[in-house]
Amino acid sequence: MIGKLNHVGVATPSIPDSIALYRDMLGVTTIGTPFDLPSQGVRVCFVDLPNAQIELIEPLGDDSPIHGFLAKNPRGGQHHVCFEVEDILAARDALRARGATILGTGEPRIGAHGTPIIFVHPRDMGGMLVELMETPKEAH
Repeated sequence: MIGKLNHVGVATPSIPDSIALYRDMLGVTTIGTPFDLPSQGVRVCFVDLPNAQIELIEPLGDDSPIHGFLAKNPRGGQHHVCFEVEDILAARDALRARGATILGTGEPRIGAHGTPIIFVHPRDMGGMLVELMETPKEAH
């Protein structure tokens, strides 16, 4: 079911400050342009690495789910990991059959890459929030 690691989500109070960190401290040269995802209450920016991406996530608006994370971790930190799957509905159904809780309504929504995603509750994933992202079969 699980495919390759796509990205690690990192919550941040400031995408510009995080971009500077990855660029100036770690020498990253390929950093995307930040963009808003109002439906998810976040602003995101992807940092490209040779084998995956870092997704910088900043709260967008007062109702952003990232506010709660940043209240506990004011400087930000790892928020989730995202793995690719070929069929998001099959992955969701298999996880539910194994007793996992899918967050929200359980119905996939469109994520920052423009593909269907779901999140699996951390209590069912060893304490880690896991995002599953459907990718086209030819991308594997």
